[in-house]
This record gives sequence, structure tokens and C-alpha cells, in this order.
Amino acid sequence: MAVKQQARHALTVTALLFALLLLPWGTFAGELTWDPSGYVLYCPCMGRFGNQADHFLGSLAFAKMLNRTLAVPPWIVYRHNTPPFTNMHVPYSEFFQLEVLSAYHRVVSLEDFMEKLAPKHWSPGQRTAYCFETAAQRSSDKKSCPMKDGNPFGPFWDNVGVDFDASVLYAGISFSAHHQAQWMKRFPPPEHPVLALPGAPAQFPVAEEHVRLQRFVVWSNTMMEEGEKLVASLLTRPYVGIHLRIGIDWQNACKMLKSGEAGPHFMASPQCVGYNRQKALPLTMNMCLPELGEIRRAVKLWAERTSARSVYIATDSESHSGEIEKLLMGKVKVVSLNPDSAQMDLYILGRADHFIGNCVSSFSAFVKRERDVHSLPTSFFGMDEPGVSNPKEEL
Repeated sequence: MAVKQQARHALTVTALLFALLLLPWGTFAGELTWDPSGYVLYCPCMGRFGNQADHFLGSLAFAKMLNRTLAVPPWIVYRHNTPPFTNMHVPYSEFFQLEVLSAYHRVVSLEDFMEKLAPKHWSPGQRTAYCFETAAQRSSDKKSCPMKDGNPFGPFWDNVGVDFDASVLYAGISFSAHHQAQWMKRFPPPEHPVLALPGAPAQFPVAEEHVRLQRFVVWSNTMMEEGEKLVASLLTRPYVGIHLRIGIDWQNACKMLKSGEAGPHFMASPQCVGYNRQKALPLTMNMCLPELGEIRRAVKLWAERTSARSVYIATDSESHSGEIEKLLMGKVKVVSLNPDSAQMDLYILGRADHFIGNCVSSFSAFVKRERDVHSLPTSFFGMDEPGVSNPKEEL
């Protein structure tokens, strides 16, 4: 199975790189030139990596819809519990290959945009912000976009050295393809060359039609090399990867499901209950916050089905590694790395022979999308077969 995984992965990357050779626009082949079709800039300011990744796919689609180059922002990494307790802004290319995105649409890193294009084409004094009228109501004058109000907004734009000089407000328009003509007519590139937005021009969770764009999100060579070294040194195949989202903040969020405040469509749950609201499967508590009994049941099931020799646990809280080792009678190696970079957890989970995720988590959703690209199996706590409710589950 490991050989098949490697072959599928290599074929996908090769196909994308070949597509790059056919591109007529040389963003990555020499000096950057200004795109007369305009640019889209935004702050990935909602949530941690999983949410930012959902929004990124939608933003990429939005830029293509308007035929504007996307200035790909850095990832915001929050360090609430680690000195100096300030946000980190990690360039997209540190985790993923920026060039591969161009097989879908034109992109430039926000860092390169600011360093090489902005000084001449979007200089201080010309920097206009664009936002919904409702967003402007949060500003003191009720007519300015609150681009830098609070964290992470202020630190994000300060990181790239941007202050805004004016605001353009809009209403009665959304980021969906249904409003493409309205965007094109209202904001023609000659008069509005840079659409700088306070947040991602995308919905959360990622729209069903944009899930397929995951295939253009390819790990950087550094991430692949480091990830493969860890897999080879710590794990023996076949291995099962599991994501335990069970921290206190998640416990509080899942209380909304128990109280009835949330229904089947709750955060990233469409990935397993279905996107159609009328036909969505029930969302159970075990699918949101699995109890230890459910964790034990699912891990034992998939360890037996895959003849697993290792289990890899990524968690935001207790790993339950001791209970799982005991459950598997010491015959299966159990590893919980807790790496400095959450992206390494994502990489290792994505390469597992089987993955058990959390239906409601956007972190799990990233893993599932990547595994779908490579035709690798995924199940969820509380849902062993995708699209099929487990028997005897209670809401």
C-alpha cells in the first residue's frame, strides 16, 4: 500500500508541474510584471490553520472568477501560550509550493507583491480598502473599513507595511459566482486595480464546488522531506492516523450541538453529513466530541481492518496514547509527536494508510481533502463509512 501511495502522490505532483510548463504567463520565470487585470488581497483573519485553508480555496476561486491575480497571504500562526505571544506570519511557500497554484490561476506571494510591485503601482497614499457597508459600521466614523481594528487584523497588515488611505463600501453583493458580473462591472481593474479586503472573499466551510482545488495545494519539498523522515523513523506501515479534537474550547463548541443551538451543518461537518441541508445526515455528539469509548472502538476497528503496526495521534489535548496502547495489547506502536508545527501533524495524517478524523473540524477536513486527491481512505469518529450513519448513534 505504501508503494501505491507514493506512486499516486508522484503522479499528481508530476501532472501539476507539467501543467505549469503550458502556462503563457511567467509569474515565476524572471522579474515580476504588473498584471493589468488587477489583484486581490485579503487578510486570512478567521480562525487557525484549518479555517484559513478553507478560506484560501474559496479566495483562489474568487480571484479566478474576477480574472485577477491573487496575492497569496502568509498563514497566521497564533502563539497564545508561547513567548513572545505574538502572531507569526508564515509565507505560503514555507508549507506549500506556490508555483503549483499557477496550474489553476495566476498568483504571487503577498510578500513579493509588496516588495516588488506595490512601491510603483500601489504606493502609500493610493491604498484603498474595500468592505461591506455592514463592516464599516464597526468603525468610529461608520464609513471606513475597519481593516486594522484589533488582532489579527492590525498585526497582519503591519507585518507587510500597509496603512489604508481610503475606503470603498459595497452592499447587495456576495463572493459567489452568481455575482461575478456585478463585481466586474462595479470594480473594473483600470479604476480599481487592487481589491484589498478585510477578510477572505470566501465562505466557511469551503464551498462544495471549491473542494476540488485542494489538488493544487502541494506540500513544499522541505515539508515532504522532513515528513517522510519522521514517518520512516517513528512509524511502521501500515499505520492508522487519528485526529483527536477534544480540547476545552472544542468541548464548549460541541455543547451547542447537545443543546440544539447547532444542527447537522456545524462548522466543517458538511464533509461527512453532506452539503445538501435538506438531505444532511444527523450530526451526533460522537462525531463532534468523541468519548473515550468511541475513540477506543474506532481505533480498534481500523487497526484490525488495516492490520496496522502503528497508530499516529494528532491532538489538541490528551492523546490517550496509554489507553490505546493497552487496547491494542502492546502489539501496535502508538506515537503522538506534538510537533512545533501543526502542519507536520497534517502531513503525517495525510500519508497514513487509514485516517480517522473529526467530522466537525476544519483541521480534519484539510486532511480528508488531501487524502481524497490521492484516493486514500478516511473515516470519522461516529461514522465508519463516509456518508453512512453508524447504527445506534444518539444525538
